[in-house]
Amino acid sequence: MHLMAAIGLAFLSGMAVMVIEIVGARMLARDFGGSFYVWTSQIGVVLVALAIGYVVGGVLADRYRRPRLLAWVLGAAGVFTVAIPWFAGDVMGYLVDRHPHDQDIPALWQRLDPALGAAVVFLPPCLLLAILPPYLIRLATGAVDRVGRVSGWVYGAGSAGSIVGVFASGYILIDLFPLPWLFLGTGGLILALAVLCWFWNLRSHEDDP
Repeated sequence: MHLMAAIGLAFLSGMAVMVIEIVGARMLARDFGGSFYVWTSQIGVVLVALAIGYVVGGVLADRYRRPRLLAWVLGAAGVFTVAIPWFAGDVMGYLVDRHPHDQDIPALWQRLDPALGAAVVFLPPCLLLAILPPYLIRLATGAVDRVGRVSGWVYGAGSAGSIVGVFASGYILIDLFPLPWLFLGTGGLILALAVLCWFWNLRSHEDDP
């Protein structure tokens, strides 16, 4: 895979993660309020997803060297993201309704509800997207002496995409579009990247001697 392609994928996947995080926090706020605990839950869950995804991506990168795996990972992340508007409400509703109103529920337990909701709804797509950076580094590295340079470009592009995703979501997208549309649009972008990686895989087969 060409380095510029890896940089582009890293940028767009990083942007998608932050859109899911920021828009997801806004969705959590509808049921749990916009308190400090809601934002702590969303940020913490996304960080857990990234940590696990990076490890999984590193393991997969040592076993496979084809863009086909990226297509499957992105496809799964895209489908999950597109589905969020259809199942997130049921998940949040269950978490809210499971506390009987006539019982005294410990405050700490109630504060964990946003974390549980975020883990069920937003952890899977963010984890899948976090698989990309180490795998992209593996695909784009042609020689050992380029590992550091390629790693820097890939993670730098991912961080730049995250910055764009944060500010675009917080200052522009949430004000312009309903939350379900944002998940559908983000999921559609991820699915488009999956299709692109699938075609890259077919082309890499054709280029093999």
